[in-house]
Amino acid sequence: QLNSKIGAYDNASEFPASVPTFAHHLRAAGYQTSLVGKMHFVGPDQLHGYEERLTTDIYPADFGWTPNWGDPDGRFDWWFHNMDSVAHAGIADASNQLDYDDDVAHHAIRKLRDLARTSDDRPWMMTASFTHPHDPYVARQAFWDLYDHDAIPLPTTGLLPDDENDPHSRRLRHVIGADVTDVSDEQVRTARHAYLANISYVDHQVGEMLDVLERHGMDDDTEVIFTADHGDMLGERGLWYKMSYFEHACRIPLIVRRPERERGTGPATISSHVSLLDIAPTLLDIAGIETPTVMDGASVLPLLHGPVDEERTIVGEYLGEEAVAPIFMVRRGPWKFVWSQPDGAQLYDLERDPHELVNLVGDADFTDVVADFTRDVLRRWDPDAIDAE
Repeated sequence: QLNSKIGAYDNASEFPASVPTFAHHLRAAGYQTSLVGKMHFVGPDQLHGYEERLTTDIYPADFGWTPNWGDPDGRFDWWFHNMDSVAHAGIADASNQLDYDDDVAHHAIRKLRDLARTSDDRPWMMTASFTHPHDPYVARQAFWDLYDHDAIPLPTTGLLPDDENDPHSRRLRHVIGADVTDVSDEQVRTARHAYLANISYVDHQVGEMLDVLERHGMDDDTEVIFTADHGDMLGERGLWYKMSYFEHACRIPLIVRRPERERGTGPATISSHVSLLDIAPTLLDIAGIETPTVMDGASVLPLLHGPVDEERTIVGEYLGEEAVAPIFMVRRGPWKFVWSQPDGAQLYDLERDPHELVNLVGDADFTDVVADFTRDVLRRWDPDAIDAE
C-alpha cells in the first residue's frame, strides 16, 4: 500500500506490526520465508511476516532520524546526505556498506544451499536486500577496473540556475550542501565511476546466487525478481542521491526471470509503466494467492505474456526529507505530473522531453491536461489530512 495508508511515511516512521506484508500472505499459504539484508524496518517488529531474518539491518530501527517538515533548514549531520560522498569518492577495499553487503551475499548463498538440501518440502521465498549501489561512492578495485574512467560521461543536464529549478530541488541542493560546495568535473566523474562499479558489485553477487540455483538444480523451479528502491541523480541538474521524482532518482530496474516452462516466447522488454506497489500482487499471483483488494498495485505477470491494451497509471507519494508538505506523482502514458500544495505543479512530456527540462504547467496548450491530472491527485489523496497525520 501507499505510505500514507499505513503510516510508514518515510525511513524514520514506524512500520506497524499490524500491517500484513506479502511475507505474511505467502507464509499463510505454506511458504517458508527468509529475509537477508536491508529493510528499514523501524519499530520492535523486525520480521514483518518473515519466518527468519539472517542478518541485522544496516540502519537504526529507532526514531533518531525523523525529519521535521516544520524545520526545513534543520539537519541531522551525523546521518544526512551531504557532499562528502562526492568529494571523497574513489576506491576502497572496505567500508561499512561493503562489509554489510558481503555479509548479505554470504548468508543468502548459504541459505540457498540449505534450501537445496533441506528435508522441509514447503515452497520457499527469500528476500536478499543489498544496500549498494547506494552512496557513499566508494568501490573495490576489481569492479572499478571494469570501467574506463575517462569514458564515463558527465551529467547530461548540468546545474540549473535557481530560477529554473523547482522549489523542492532548491531545497534538496541546500540540505545536501550542494549550494555551498564546489565540486570539480573530475570529482563528479569519480563519483559516477564508483556508482557504476558498485552496480557491477551487486551484479556479481546476484550472479553468485543464480549460479547456486543452477548448480543445485533449483533454477528451473525458482522465480527471480530483481528491483531497487530508488536511483541516484549522480550530479544531474546539480542534484545527488534520491528524494526526487526526476527520472534518474525514481526510474529503477525491474527484471523478472521466470522458470523455463513459464517463459513463453523468450526475453522481452516491456514499456508499460510498473511500480514497486506491483511487487506484492505479483508475488501472490505467482503463488496462486488471491490479491487482497486493499493492495494498491497489480500483478505484472500479464505483461510478461504479451502486450496489454490497458494504459497503466502509476502513482507515488513523497513524504520524506526536504518535503515541506506531501508531494504526489502520477505517471501515465508520456506524462509525468508532480504536485504539492506549497510547491505547485510540474508536468513533463517524457517522450518529447526525456530530460524533464520543460515544465508545461502554465502553457495554455496544456491547461486541460494539467487540470485533469490535478483532479486525479485530489481524487486519490487528501493533502491536508495526510499533512496533519
